Amino acid sequence: MDVRFFRSGSGWALFVNSTILKLLKIDPETDLAEYTVEGDKLIITKSPNKRTDKK
Repeated sequence: MDVRFFRSGSGWALFVNSTILKLLKIDPETDLAEYTVEGDKLIITKSPNKRTDKK
């Protein structure tokens, strides 16, 4: 699946669709994600930490 980057403040962001979030068991309202780079791959995993910001 090809996705495009889009501007977000002074950086760039990726859109992650709900199917991918479900597969990763990530609830964007309460969970955080971690990312690492291995070679030319971006790896996204669910963080053991939870969001602490107010909605």
